[in-house]
Amino acid sequence: MYVGRFVVVSPEVAAYRVSSRSFPNRHVYERDGALVVGPTEDAPETDNPYIAYNCVRTTDDTAVVGNGSHVDSITEKLALGYPARDALVTALHALDFEKDDYDTPRVAGTVSPEGAYIATVRRDALHVQAVTEPTLVATYERDTPAGYDLDATDPAGAARELYDADFEHAVCAAAVAPVDDGFETAYVNE
Repeated sequence: MYVGRFVVVSPEVAAYRVSSRSFPNRHVYERDGALVVGPTEDAPETDNPYIAYNCVRTTDDTAVVGNGSHVDSITEKLALGYPARDALVTALHALDFEKDDYDTPRVAGTVSPEGAYIATVRRDALHVQAVTEPTLVATYERDTPAGYDLDATDPAGAARELYDADFEHAVCAAAVAPVDDGFETAYVNE
């Protein structure tokens, strides 16, 4: 099954996977404290604005994962003192779904020592909910948050588990979790 890009959020860890049929030449790398999805060196030239973006960013107390530029907007709202739920609602409502050929939904999640949220904005809905168990939302087929069987509770395990998940066209994965002195991140490129 092809579900496109997706996030899985649990109270312990948040993770994101790029799955792509149209632009698989991407990888995750670290830049300025963020995890970034971007083209590989051998990727074809493109002017597609949805190919490169920060997929994991953190504030002092909350981490954000997602499939596009809204990760930056959510992080900025959190830094201004918005509660996680309000930051997700405000940023996703303002940016709306992606204006591409598929009206691709934006998916996002937050995790902090105080709790976790998962969210999506589609052409027909904006959905934000608190997470008490691992929950998945994807850009296609599974575009409403629902429970997901995630065993990992650390970033390295979560990134690997999402990359290896039984969904088509895996490209790369990233994950983040709160630790005593901030956040720990990990990513998988293959």
